[in-house]
Amino acid sequence: MRHQGYNRRKFTTHLLGGVFTMGISPSLLAHNHTILKDDIDWYNLQEVGVEGKGWKNTKRYFDRLPSKAEGVVREPVWNLSRHSAGMCVRFTTNSTDIYVRYKLHHEDLAMPHMPATGVSGLDLYANDNEGIDRWVSVIFPDKQNMDLSIAKDLAPGLRQYTLYLPLYNGVDDLEVGIMKGHSFNPLKPRQEKPILFYGTSIMQGACASRPGLAIPAILGRRLKRPTINLGFSGNGIMEPEVASLLVEQNPCVFVIDCLPNMDETSVSERTIPFVKKLREAHKKTPILLVEDRSFTNTIFFPKIKTHHQNSRIALKNAYRELSNAGIENLFYLEGDNLLGKDGEGATDGSHPNDLGMIRYADSYEPVLRRILKQY
Repeated sequence: MRHQGYNRRKFTTHLLGGVFTMGISPSLLAHNHTILKDDIDWYNLQEVGVEGKGWKNTKRYFDRLPSKAEGVVREPVWNLSRHSAGMCVRFTTNSTDIYVRYKLHHEDLAMPHMPATGVSGLDLYANDNEGIDRWVSVIFPDKQNMDLSIAKDLAPGLRQYTLYLPLYNGVDDLEVGIMKGHSFNPLKPRQEKPILFYGTSIMQGACASRPGLAIPAILGRRLKRPTINLGFSGNGIMEPEVASLLVEQNPCVFVIDCLPNMDETSVSERTIPFVKKLREAHKKTPILLVEDRSFTNTIFFPKIKTHHQNSRIALKNAYRELSNAGIENLFYLEGDNLLGKDGEGATDGSHPNDLGMIRYADSYEPVLRRILKQY
């Protein structure tokens, strides 16, 4: 039965049906395109609704901060807030082919150290037979306006899908296409309180190869919770203007992971007032303070080691002062092992590669499980 009340347009179109599945040679992944002449039912995802969006009144639908933040937060924070990091759409369908059409806001599709699949791609997951979200396929973006299949010749059956949006690009328009005669049921964003992550480029998603491999996305799947990704590349610095926005949210946990963009002085000056601002508005909501990761090449650079040590001492001192002042439900995660010990968890020493993202999530998961179980 088709879902009613959403913008569905039916027409005949010619699409490039790229097949992106495991077990196919790279040449086929790149060139196995067929011309599709069947009818496709298109669904406007702005009308479906997305998870991971904290504010409704945004300038563009897929922005992360409200329109009122423009001119209040610094310009770099505002510009980064227009990236769709952390947003996803969930739906069920029995279609064996799934198509997407989307317009990217920026023409820069990739970065020197991060592929276009992560910066500007769409990433598709589905429930397997045991109810676990498993990766299905990712878009390889090569232009601002993408119009193609994200998965063809899927195994028959009705299943639930999650489509993750780009990490370092904005999205102006987004539609999902389903084969004519097949069901499509958009799932409303879950109503459970989300985990809110505030941080840096690492939290935003650099340098994951796919949107579904950003830290909040991994943890959202593992913990079966909605998440909000408020990572701002190079600009997660515990600013009071951002704190004033965060208090408008009602998460189950505030995660503050800003040390990669801060130093000893700024940590000492900003942590206590930032936490107190959150606590004034949210008397009981758990707050998790997280140290910075160790650069994977720290053993070769004494200045980097000293920087880590000083920043962590400053954060731990702030944590102790807050705890001694009676701030409750305050938690702490040490950073030395966030990327592992073997030096292989980062693209450039700083930003996690996919292995590093998994290791970050592995460190976060037991702490967040204890917090969620307790509160």
